[in-house]
Amino acid sequence: MTPERLRALLARVAAGELDADAALEALRHMPFQDLGFAKVDHHRGLRSGVPEVIFAPGKTPEQIAAVARALLDSGQSVLVTRLAADAAATVCADLPMLTYEPGPRLAYWRRPDLPVVGAGVIVVAAAGTADLPVAEEAALTAELIGHRVDRVYDIGVAGIHRLFANHDRLRAARVLVVVAGMEGALPSVVGGLVDRPLIAVPTSIGYGASFGGLAALLAMLNSCAAGVTVVNIDNGFGAGVAATLINRA
Repeated sequence: MTPERLRALLARVAAGELDADAALEALRHMPFQDLGFAKVDHHRGLRSGVPEVIFAPGKTPEQIAAVARALLDSGQSVLVTRLAADAAATVCADLPMLTYEPGPRLAYWRRPDLPVVGAGVIVVAAAGTADLPVAEEAALTAELIGHRVDRVYDIGVAGIHRLFANHDRLRAARVLVVVAGMEGALPSVVGGLVDRPLIAVPTSIGYGASFGGLAALLAMLNSCAAGVTVVNIDNGFGAGVAATLINRA
């Protein structure tokens, strides 16, 4: 159940086009649908503005497909995160309307009538090509919630002229998600150039002393650019959701 569908349903009841029993049937899964192994929260979007998302690790392909089918049947967009390629083959064979992106390991279906709900544009910036799986997780998450996204990729500090060449696009954002591995310097540099909310995402990309993204995480947490907010290592999904909450109209 989405806010738009609920408004339309209540409008039909108010206009006398739908009786109470039919409306009750439409709302029969409020607030969740019990599948036995999972309770699908159909009304999360009404409460928080972000519909339920399926986190794939720990679930069988059959369980993922069952939850996705329940979301599809209720008219919601579907997003499955951290979905391995072998599991994706099974899930997408069962639900061929889903699209699978192997880089960010996302499977999704977007409602064709999904409205744009964001007040502005979310810029997702990535330091290097190796950071793109995390950046795309953030970008696709924001788009599937109904926000416009501008991708500004491969603008890391090793070739800082590339960043300056995209300064106008960065300043046009209402909120930025900045993704970087290695030493994690890009969010600090961008934060010093723009007057917008900035969500920094450290990635696990780097050599041994990066400690799987810990060096980038600590650098971002200690940024001297005021207002930089940091999410967990490789958490593009969390950054994408946070950006949509800031960008809501």
